[in-house]
Amino acid sequence: MGGKSGESLGTVLVAGAANLAIALAKLIAGLIGGSAAMLSEAAHSAADTVTELLLLVAVRRSGRPADRRHPFGHGKSGFVWAMMAAVATLVGGAGFSVTHGLHEISHGEELSNLTPSYVVLAAAFVIEGVSFLKALSQLRREARRHDVNPLRLVRVTSDTALKAVLFEDAAALVGLLIAAGGLLASQLTGSALWDGVASVTIGLLLLVAALILIGSNLSLLIDQAAPEGMEAGIRAVLLEQPEVADVVELLTMVIGPGAVLVAAKIDFWDEAGAAGLEIACDEVDRRLRDRFPEVEQVFLDPTPTRR
Repeated sequence: MGGKSGESLGTVLVAGAANLAIALAKLIAGLIGGSAAMLSEAAHSAADTVTELLLLVAVRRSGRPADRRHPFGHGKSGFVWAMMAAVATLVGGAGFSVTHGLHEISHGEELSNLTPSYVVLAAAFVIEGVSFLKALSQLRREARRHDVNPLRLVRVTSDTALKAVLFEDAAALVGLLIAAGGLLASQLTGSALWDGVASVTIGLLLLVAALILIGSNLSLLIDQAAPEGMEAGIRAVLLEQPEVADVVELLTMVIGPGAVLVAAKIDFWDEAGAAGLEIACDEVDRRLRDRFPEVEQVFLDPTPTRR
C-alpha cells in the first residue's frame, strides 16, 4: 500500500509541476496573440494545477493509518478529495473555456502575433506527453501485476490519483491539438471564429473528462464492490480450502485506493470442528492476502446451510 501511494504521489507531483509551468506560458502567449483557445488552454492548465494539489492531498490523506475512530483507515478521504479535484476541472477549466469561446464567437477578437502560441503549444505537448507517459508506465506495471489489460484496469482501478492524471493528461494532449488547429484555421481564414470554436471544444472535452472522474469517485464513495474478476478469484480461494463446503454469501467493498474489505458467510464441513474451523479461517485469511495484496480486511462468518 505504501509503495503504491508513493508511486502515485510521484506521478501527481510530476503532473502538477508540468501544469504550473505550462499554465504560465500559455497565459503569456494567449495575451500576446489575443487567442481565446490559448487562454482556454491556460485556464485548463491552471485548473489541472489546482487538481494536482487536491490529488496530492488525496494521496496523503488516504495513506494515513487506521485509528480508533477510523478502524478501516482513511482511504475514502482520498475519494472525497479526488472528486473535489474533478469538480475543480469542471468549474475552472470547462466553465471558462466554454464561456470565453462563446464570447469570441459572438463578438469576435483580433488575433495578432501567434508565433509564441505555436511555440508554447509545442513545448506544452512535450511536457504533457512526459507526464502522461509516466502515468501510463505506472498503469502498465499495475496491469502486469494484476494480469489484466491496462484499458480494463483504468476503468476499474480504485487508485483515483492515477486515474485522474491519466484522464487529465490525455485531455490536455487532445486539447493542445485542438487549440493548434483552431489557431491555424483562424490564421488561414482570417476569422477568429475557429479560435472560438476550438475554445468551446476544449471546454466540452474537459466537461466529459470531469464528469467521468466525478462519477467514478462517487461510485467508490458509496461502497463500490471489488471488480468482478477479483470477486471470482476470492470465491475460488475460499472454495479451495478443504474445510469449506460452500460460500453462502460473498460481499466485498473498496475502502480506499488499492484497499478492499472481504466479508463472507461460509458453510464449513461439520467434520472440521471448532479448532479446525479456527485454523481454516486463519489459513483462508492468509491465502487471500497473499493472492490479492489489495485485501486489507477479512471477515468470515460460519453459516451452516441445509445440504
